[in-house]
Amino acid sequence: MRIVVVDDHHLFRAGVRAELTPHHEVVGEAGTPAEAVAVIAEAKPDVVLLDVHLPDGGGVAVLEALAGDGAPKVLALSVSDAAEDVVPMIRAGALGYVTKTIDTSELLVALATVAAGDAYFSPRLAAFVLQAFSAPVQPKSELEALTPREREVLHHLARGYAYKRIAARLGISDRTVETHVGNVLRKLQLTSRHEVSHWAATRGLVSDDEESTP
Repeated sequence: MRIVVVDDHHLFRAGVRAELTPHHEVVGEAGTPAEAVAVIAEAKPDVVLLDVHLPDGGGVAVLEALAGDGAPKVLALSVSDAAEDVVPMIRAGALGYVTKTIDTSELLVALATVAAGDAYFSPRLAAFVLQAFSAPVQPKSELEALTPREREVLHHLARGYAYKRIAARLGISDRTVETHVGNVLRKLQLTSRHEVSHWAATRGLVSDDEESTP
């Protein structure tokens, strides 16, 4: 397999190259989106291992530049497993997403899976990627006012989750949840949790048979 490694940290690229070389051919490296596009065009790899947080537009900028027939398969790589990082990369065209805590054997499996044209995610990531892409299309005029994190809070709030449970599920503090809830209410011009639940239900964000779990 021919692989290009894109990451803005030289030492990280060197480490990945060392781990992959006994198994595959690393045909190029890049540290910025512009470098990546040029190297990929020249090397014509089978798979691009693409860092999410690059300067000058991030991994999404590379994916957008590669869009079209003949583009290589892309496996996104990041220190982050937050939905606001994962979902935009998948929407832009990455077939898989792994974090930098991955071990070499799992990375080899991920690369082979993506090279074959199949998606690869860890179980935790797969859950909210599936959720993000299976949800009904919503009116953009309302939901686009919310940040990705505010949409996550809205999703849990509409199901009746208490602030402490939302905080635990999202890995943030109770105070941060309160701030996000306040922003959601203000942006959607709502005044209570009950109104949030009704608003979400009428737009298909919550099915009628879902249980509320405070």
